[in-house]
Amino acid sequence: MASTDTTRSAKDGGGGDGSADDRGDLAGLEAGLDALETVQQGRTPFRQTFVEKILPPAVAVLLVLAVWQGLVSFGIVDDPTKLPAPSDVWDVVHRAWLQGELLGYIWTSVSRGLSGFVLALLIGTPLGLLVARVTFVRAAIGPILSGLQSLPSVAWVPPAVIWLGLNNSMMYAVILLGAVPSIANGLVSGVDQVSPLFLRAGRTLGATGLKGTWHVVLPAALPGYVAGLKQGWAFSWRSLMAAEIIASFPDLGVGLGQLLENGRNASDMAMVFEAILLILVVGIAIDLLIFSPLERWVLRSRGLLVRS
Repeated sequence: MASTDTTRSAKDGGGGDGSADDRGDLAGLEAGLDALETVQQGRTPFRQTFVEKILPPAVAVLLVLAVWQGLVSFGIVDDPTKLPAPSDVWDVVHRAWLQGELLGYIWTSVSRGLSGFVLALLIGTPLGLLVARVTFVRAAIGPILSGLQSLPSVAWVPPAVIWLGLNNSMMYAVILLGAVPSIANGLVSGVDQVSPLFLRAGRTLGATGLKGTWHVVLPAALPGYVAGLKQGWAFSWRSLMAAEIIASFPDLGVGLGQLLENGRNASDMAMVFEAILLILVVGIAIDLLIFSPLERWVLRSRGLLVRS
C-alpha cells in the first residue's frame, strides 16, 4: 500500500513538473510571437533617416554632376552645343525662374498629366474589374489590353491629332490610351492573386456580387492595383511628354515637352538639358509624394512592412 502511494506520488509529482514545463514552453512561445508582432511606434532618429534615405541619393547626384563637370573641364567633350556645363544649365533654369516662366512650364504639364491620370483611373479601374471577373470579357479584350500596354505612346499622337486636332483633348486622349491598359492590367493581376479562401469566406458571410467585389476582392487585390497605378502614372507622364514634343501649338501653352522641343529647334543644349532635368524632377517628386507613401501604407497594413 505504501509502495502504491509512493508510486502514485511520484507520478503525480512528475506530471506536475511536466505540466509546469509545458506551461513555461507555451508562455515562451506566446512571448516570442508577441515580440514578432510588436510594431515599434517610436520616431526614427534624424541621423538614421539622413544616412539611409537622404545621403545615398545626394551622393549619387553629386557624383553625376562631378562626372558631367569633368567631361567639360578636361575637354573630353569640348563642344558646348553638344554638352553644356552644369553651370550653363543652372543659369538657364535661374533665368526662367526670375522671369516667372519656370513654374508655368511645370504647372502646364503637371496639371495635364494629373488630370489625364485621374480620367485613366476612372476608366481603367472598372475595366480591369470587368476583365478580371468576367471570363468572356477577359478572353475577348484581355490580349488587346496587353498589346496596347506594349505599344509605344508616341504612336498615338498622329492619329489623335488627326481625330481631335491640336488641343487639350488630343493630349488627354494620348494619356488615356497610354495609361488605361496599365491600370487595368495591374488590377487584373492583383485580382488573379487573391486567395480563393477569401472569396469563399466572403460568400459565406453574404458578400456576393458588387458587395463582394467592394469588401473582399478590391482590398485583397490592392497591392497589385497600386503597382498598376504607379505604372499607369509612368505611362501617363511619358505619353504627355511625347504629345507635347510632337504636337506643338501656341494655344496649348508651353509645357515641359514643348520646352524640350523649343530647345531642339533653337539648338540650345542648355535649354534641352533644363527640360530633361525638370521632367525627371517632376516624375521623381510625384512618385515620392504620392505613390511611394501609398505603397508603404498598403504593405504596412498587411504586415509586410514594419515601421522601425
